[in-house]
This record gives sequence, structure tokens and C-alpha cells, in this order.
Amino acid sequence: MAKQNYDALASKIIELGGGPENIEKVIHCITRLRFYLHDEKKANTEAIQALDGVAGAVYNSGLGQYQVVIGPAVADVYDCVIKQLGTDAAGDDAQEAATSAAPKSEGPTSFLDLIKKGFQTLIGTITGSMIPVIGLLAAGGMLNGFLAILSEPSLLGWISAKSDTYVIIQSMAMAPFYFLPILVGFTAAKQLRSDPLVVAAIGAFLVKPEMAAFVNVKHVEHFMGISLNANFFGLPISIPSYAYSIFPVIFAAWLARPVGNWLKDHLPASIRSIFQPLFTIFIVGSVVLVVMGPAIIAISAAISFLINQLLQFNYAISGLLIGGLYQVLVIFGLHWMVVPLVAQEIAQHGQSNLNALINFTMIAQGAGALAVAFKTKVASLKGLAGSSALSAFAGITEPAVYGINLKYGRVFWMSNVGGAVGGLIAGMLNLHMYGFTGSLIGFPSFASAKDNPNNLWIFCLAAVATIIVSFAMVYFFGFKDSDTQSVKAPVAKKNVFKEAVAEEK
Repeated sequence: MAKQNYDALASKIIELGGGPENIEKVIHCITRLRFYLHDEKKANTEAIQALDGVAGAVYNSGLGQYQVVIGPAVADVYDCVIKQLGTDAAGDDAQEAATSAAPKSEGPTSFLDLIKKGFQTLIGTITGSMIPVIGLLAAGGMLNGFLAILSEPSLLGWISAKSDTYVIIQSMAMAPFYFLPILVGFTAAKQLRSDPLVVAAIGAFLVKPEMAAFVNVKHVEHFMGISLNANFFGLPISIPSYAYSIFPVIFAAWLARPVGNWLKDHLPASIRSIFQPLFTIFIVGSVVLVVMGPAIIAISAAISFLINQLLQFNYAISGLLIGGLYQVLVIFGLHWMVVPLVAQEIAQHGQSNLNALINFTMIAQGAGALAVAFKTKVASLKGLAGSSALSAFAGITEPAVYGINLKYGRVFWMSNVGGAVGGLIAGMLNLHMYGFTGSLIGFPSFASAKDNPNNLWIFCLAAVATIIVSFAMVYFFGFKDSDTQSVKAPVAKKNVFKEAVAEEK
């Protein structure tokens, strides 16, 4: 759908909020407009709540804000409000005040509460950093899917995979993924209030070709199973491939703020503009290399070992567990570290059981996003969910995972139920996969009678079961439109809106 005109809605909100003279500042978050009013009693809450396009309104005394819940279109409505009020009504000062004015919570009361709170904060940071680039990832995923159809000999076969045209189009499609650390570095820095350009530069440094070349260095030393493929000031370190990864650069965005602020406070103003970013890039980049690189390698090695042992133990059980949990690795960018296992299986045996199971986790996340697209009445969310589902069916799940499913937590886990069912069926019927391309677009990778004459039909059966289960679980149990008012907030049986306000503070 084309972008809607929200001028009329913005005008009514301003009028019912006491008029332009009653509004000092206005900012917005992911779902609501936040007004700083001279007199909150002049706002007609009942009338504002009755407006078409408004999901709720309340005055938050703790923040000193009058909050109007809009939903996914909040940025468009905000632009119209600012256009009518003037740019003096907007500003970073208000955003800073909103953050600093938030009352401190009393803190978790137990170790489990601490773990839960930390995990929610981490997921919120990850999704908040990814949402601005979801459109790019969805576009890249769909373009890559179309390219697969055009180049696959068993489909159209119009473009040779060895042609320059193929290379150029694939580069267009995959550029947002390869340079994801740069894009996410910028957006994560904006969310965590560090310098976006500095963190983006750190992301660029991580994916620079010379850095990527360390991964292929031969004759390296090893320490506790970790390849020490580089030397930094005499210290042997391990440098993994940072392309497609997000967690290291989010960590960089988090660390860049205190480092940058300290440098700002202690460097003379005359040299600050050059030496503050210089030292921030060097210090934060060095910590990422020395700490995050080995950590990623160690975690990935442990995950690869466990997956390999599980596959050797029982294929059906492996399908159930990997199908249900593999997409958790995608959240942290650790899924790329499993690729060597798939490559090794195909090189040694001509097929990969692991890749066959991973395939259904992609289909499951796509089906979950598709269920949201069918159920939601929010036009912008319907469009995003639909495109994200197509991208997942084309083998790229990041738009669905970060943009829809993980954002509305139950959608992610309900989708995983379908992945577990598909993986279980694949394992029980001994499904084989003979290529890398996965999800629905990768069905030619199952078309072989070498090991099982019914292999393709087994894939179809497991894929249909995955789609049905994931779609049904999300449609009936995983999502409702009220979730858009309270992203990741606990939903009470009564007064959902107040719970959402309390959580967002």
C-alpha cells in the first residue's frame, strides 16, 4: 500500500491535546507519540482514544509525558505532527530527557529475574538495531530467490551461474548481508546512543577483505581447539569471519558509548574532533578482536561439536531439536559457524542431513511471518510480514526473524514448533539434501533418487507439515494485533495498555 496521509489525524491529536500552544515538545518511540505538555489536564483523552488510527492514550506522570499509541505508523504521524507544529517542537534534547527521566526500576528480585531481564534487554537491543535494515534484507532475500529461479537448471535456467550477470545480481542481493556489521553498527549506535559513524567504521573494519583473509590462513597455531590465525602486538588471536554477523558490532556499539564519553570529557576541545573517534575506533576495535573473536570461535566450536554428536546419535531426535532450536543461533549470528559442518558433509558424502534439518527452520519462520500477515489488520505490518515471509521462503530468514517473529516473541517460538515437527518427520523418514540452497526455493536440492527414490516427496510432506503447524500455532496462539501496542511487554488479563506503558518505561 502507498503511504497514507496522516495530516488530518495529526491535526486532531494536536487540537485535542490542548492545541499547539499547549505542546512544548513531541518525540516518538516504536509505537507511540510522546508529548511534553504545559498542562496535561487540557488533553481530552477520551476523544483522542476515539480517533481512527489511535489505539490508546494516557498521561505518564513518571516521565512527564502524554503518550498516544499509534502503532507501526507512528513515524508517519509524527512527521505530520512536526510539520504542523514546526521543527521547534522536536529535538534530541527531548529524546535525551525522555531517556534520563525514566524512573529506575527496583531491579530483579532473584537470579532468574536477572537472567530474564538481561535476555529481554538483549533481544530488545538486537531487534531494535535490526528493524531499520529489515527492508534491505527482505529485498536482498527476495532478489536472491528470483536469481535462484532464473539460474537453476531444473527451474528456468535462463542465467548461467558462471556469468557476469549472475555475479552482479547476486552481489546486489547479498551486499546488505555481507556488510551487515556496517549497517547494524550504525543503527545499534543510534539506539545505544554512541557515535553511529564511529561504530559503522568499526563494522567496516571487521569485514574489510584483509580481515576476512585471516580466516583462510594456513599453518596456524591452536589453543584448546581454537585456531590462532593472527598476531596483534605479539598476542596470538583468533579472527573469525565477521561478515553476516551482528552481535560483535552491537557489542561495539555498547562499548563505544562509555569509551567515547570518557574521551570527550578528558580530551582538549582543539583535538577532540579527530582524536576522539581515533581512540574510540582503536580501543573498541581492539577489544572486539581480542575478546569477541575467540568467544565466537569457542561458542561455535562447542555448538558444532554438540550438533555433530546429536546427528550421529539419532537423526529423528536431531530433527526435533535442531528444527526447534536452530533459529536461536540466527539471532546471535552463530548460524554461519555451522556452515563448515554442512560443507564437510556434502564433500564427504554428497549430501547433508544437517542442512536438510536447517531447511525446515527457514520454512517455519516464513510460515510464522505469513500467519501474522494474514491475521493482522495493521496495513504496514501486513506488508512487512508478507515480504518477510517471501524472503524466508527464498532462504533468507533474517527479515522474518528480526522484523516480525522475534519482535513479537511468541511468534518466534510458535514458528519453531513447526520447525521441530518438520525436522522430526525429515529425520524419521531419512531425508537427504544434496545442495546448499534451502527453504522452499531449494526444493531442487532434494530431487535425487541416489539414496531414496521418494526423497523429494518426503521433503514435500515435511515442508507442508511445517507450514501448517507453524501457521496454525502463530495464527491461533502466537499473535494478536494488540501485541503491536506492547512489543515484548507482559500482557495482563485486564488493562493491557497500562501494562504496555509500564514495560516501555
